[in-house]
Amino acid sequence: MATAQLTTDRLAEKHRSTLDQALATIRTRAYWSPYPEHPKAYGADGSLDAAAGLAAHQSALNTRFELDQPGTDGWTGGEISPYGPALGIEYPHADMDVLLPAMRAGTRAWRDAGAETRALVCLEILARISARTHEFAHAVMHTSGQAFMMAFQAGGPHAQDRGLEAVTYAYVEQTRTPAGRAEWSKPQGKRDPLELSKEFTPVGRGIALMIGCNTFPTWNGYPGLFASLATGNPVLVKPHPRAVLPLALTVRVAREVLAETGFDPNLVALAVERPGEGIAKTLAVRPEIRIIDYTGSTAFGDWLETNARQAQVYTEKAGVNTVVIDSTDNYKGMLANLAFSLSLYSGQMCTTPQNLLIPREGITTDQGPRSYDEVVADLAAAVGGLLGDDARANGLLGALVNPDVKARLEAAAGLGEVALASREVVNPEYPDAVVRTPVIVKLDGSKPDAQAAYFSECFGPVSFAVSVDSTEDALELLRRTVREQGAMTVGAYTTSADTERAVEEVCLEESAQLSLNLTGGVYVNQTAAFSDFHGSGGNPAANAALCDGAFVSNRFRVVEVRRQA
Repeated sequence: MATAQLTTDRLAEKHRSTLDQALATIRTRAYWSPYPEHPKAYGADGSLDAAAGLAAHQSALNTRFELDQPGTDGWTGGEISPYGPALGIEYPHADMDVLLPAMRAGTRAWRDAGAETRALVCLEILARISARTHEFAHAVMHTSGQAFMMAFQAGGPHAQDRGLEAVTYAYVEQTRTPAGRAEWSKPQGKRDPLELSKEFTPVGRGIALMIGCNTFPTWNGYPGLFASLATGNPVLVKPHPRAVLPLALTVRVAREVLAETGFDPNLVALAVERPGEGIAKTLAVRPEIRIIDYTGSTAFGDWLETNARQAQVYTEKAGVNTVVIDSTDNYKGMLANLAFSLSLYSGQMCTTPQNLLIPREGITTDQGPRSYDEVVADLAAAVGGLLGDDARANGLLGALVNPDVKARLEAAAGLGEVALASREVVNPEYPDAVVRTPVIVKLDGSKPDAQAAYFSECFGPVSFAVSVDSTEDALELLRRTVREQGAMTVGAYTTSADTERAVEEVCLEESAQLSLNLTGGVYVNQTAAFSDFHGSGGNPAANAALCDGAFVSNRFRVVEVRRQA
């Protein structure tokens, strides 16, 4: 173990005020972030500016990514940017029979450090990641296909917010029970009281396995990683094979900070698989693995929940996100908001709307009545207008993350009448990038063949304009969809107080997060840390919410030691 260079007092001086503000904010649910969103905010106080971040990223390409972790038995890699270039980076491949015991060796000191020290160490890790946000943005961009600004914000400060949020909830849950000794005295009448001295210690469950996703490696990865680390558990990070670099950088920073604060750097380690090795399934059932965080397909999420019986499993899986369109007093704003939501990152977000439920007879608007066909045509025109300029389209769409998304997009056009055809967009900087605009397909909600299409997730830039007999029928279809398929988000547009209450009741009963009448710069597929909950944990799309007390509280147990006073 390295000699501590950062003392607890120094960590508290640097980060206690940030932790205190985070503790206050999760109670008020107000907007706050300690991590700047604007690229020009970086470059001072040791942080990397745009040029330095790009240079740091480029220096990692075509090299071996050294981590100096135990059990390295070879090297592996193979990431190819969705924008075309191969990254050429090799990562250490680990012998788990060596690495896992090494990860457990430092748990006693990490446990004994206490909740506050663990939180402050995690904040130091996040602060150093924040200082390298420009570098991380390029890593996220070239593994996920996000456009640069989205990779910068979602993969940088927004992901860091989610990590800090998890640390904050972890701190709250661990400090509900008093630290140190508690004196206990029970009166016994004329006899002497019964007296005990009691100590309560939060104890982690064991090694946590964080299984990363391709589309949002840091945003989806940081909550589980930091929730487990802050509650006393070592964390083994298993990135998606197409998106290793952002999480490898994270592991490197975490190991550096742990060493500098006097803890075993092996409390955080990286597990990269060889092509076709599929180590996630093998790792998930090892007895050493006691916590699992996973974002990805329903099939593997269900497998984890069924088979990883020795572990506490947190999953975010697939769902069918739905928008009910009943009426609006801002038709132009509604169309613009939906167009942006459908286009952002080519719909490759677990929160992107898929099914738009529209009454067959149309809707009322501030611009007069609009038939189903008119609403769909107007929405298609709004998307087309938003993405008509190729430079703007590239900035919003990014690149398709893998060939499966492209195949789904092309197949969707054969499912019904195409209201908006997808078109190819050329990225002049990255001509090999696969960039496509969204497709909108009209479906009759009453026909069985249409139901087969819209009742399952079609991940990517695909949306279905589903005609229904009435708003009441839309609400019943919404209820069934959330209950059976799950949903990360639900949206609705209505000027009727009764309809608003009815939509809200469906979402409360089925545990789905609802956004009503969004017509401005906030979108249904965006959530803000410290204020919004991502997922609910109450429907099939996810068994946990990011982030609440339940997300962190079962990652540790409180162990009591009683002594005769």
